[in-house]
Amino acid sequence: MKTYYYVLASQHFLLEEEPIHEVLKERTRHYHEQEKEIDFWVVKNPAFLEAPEMAENKSKCPRPPVAIISTNHQFINWLKLRLEYVITGQFEAPSPQIPDPLASLTTV
Repeated sequence: MKTYYYVLASQHFLLEEEPIHEVLKERTRHYHEQEKEIDFWVVKNPAFLEAPEMAENKSKCPRPPVAIISTNHQFINWLKLRLEYVITGQFEAPSPQIPDPLASLTTV
């Protein structure tokens, strides 16, 4: 199992009000230059919120939610400081409650 860290907010706030696309684009460029594997993902309506241990954070987040999930704790801490109005947390996966850490409840 791996530990995944996340910032959670409403899709409107994170994807429309904040310039998060530029932040993630710059981070992706930096990772490519350093030949580092991408360790963060944007997940709309993340399925991990359905796990019983996530009930409190799920209830605090305006709908519809979006999460930036990473295995890099420092990156998530940096995002929390930069964005302010987000919920942070962590979980272990895969597990019986969270079989796929990057799963979304949104169908395309």
